[in-house]
Amino acid sequence: MEANKKEKIESFNKRKLSFNKNWTVQTLINAIVITIGSFIFAVGVNTFMIGGNLAEGGVIGISIILFYAFGWSTALTNLIINSIILAIGFKFLSRRAMYYTIFSIPMTSLMLWFTETWQMQFENVIVNMIFGGMFIGIGIGLIFRVGATTAGTTILARIANKYLDVNVSYALLFFDLLVVLSGLTVIPLERVLLTIIALYVATKVMDFIVEGMNPKKAVTIISNKPELLAEHVTKDIKRGVTIMHGRGYYTQENKDVLYIVINKNQLGRLKRVIKKNDESAFVVVHDVNDVLGNFII
Repeated sequence: MEANKKEKIESFNKRKLSFNKNWTVQTLINAIVITIGSFIFAVGVNTFMIGGNLAEGGVIGISIILFYAFGWSTALTNLIINSIILAIGFKFLSRRAMYYTIFSIPMTSLMLWFTETWQMQFENVIVNMIFGGMFIGIGIGLIFRVGATTAGTTILARIANKYLDVNVSYALLFFDLLVVLSGLTVIPLERVLLTIIALYVATKVMDFIVEGMNPKKAVTIISNKPELLAEHVTKDIKRGVTIMHGRGYYTQENKDVLYIVINKNQLGRLKRVIKKNDESAFVVVHDVNDVLGNFII
């Protein structure tokens, strides 16, 4: 009895140790990524955006406006405003995202403080606009990629989605544009318009970082020759195929539905395979934001 009990305790401790070790290593990696992302973000804000007398969206945009108007530190105002928003809307984040966000907010503010004197104003302000957008996009993208957020308007957008039934993306765009347009109180219209372009650049770069260099596509195929198509996809494109059973509502006929996840650069080959073997196949291509699983795509 005692031996059996001792064996169970040892087994449990081994599993617990293994879990904690993996969790700690991954958490450390994520913390490093957030730190690097915060630094790059801060360089984008201080070196290029403020250096070019430009504004920005979100909470950091409010901080920049306050800096232009009153000379208040962007690091301090960013920390205070984001902390208040996080305290109000923390329940709109998952537990994992909340923990990482609690880390990312002071880290971002620390990096803003560290780089606040690194301002560079180029003769052509477009250089500030482009590189400011790029650096901010890379920084936020790295933070988002590990599951953290920068709080701010992200949480406000989720609150608007819950209580006003507004799309999160539209709500986020609305809050960011509202902040940018508020910049008209402290900077010329030309700089505000350039800031909007910088926001677009940042969004595109952020999407690239979050989705990766090789975005995926999911393809749904309804065909009268499912086995033939599955065979060619497996053999010619070297991709796995899932066959699901479906039924047409109008005809009441049973049909097999093929589901495939591929790299974007393989989509053309897949279309040629489908056209060659079944020209009447019904094909739907979906964008995929993320792929998880014990396989390589």
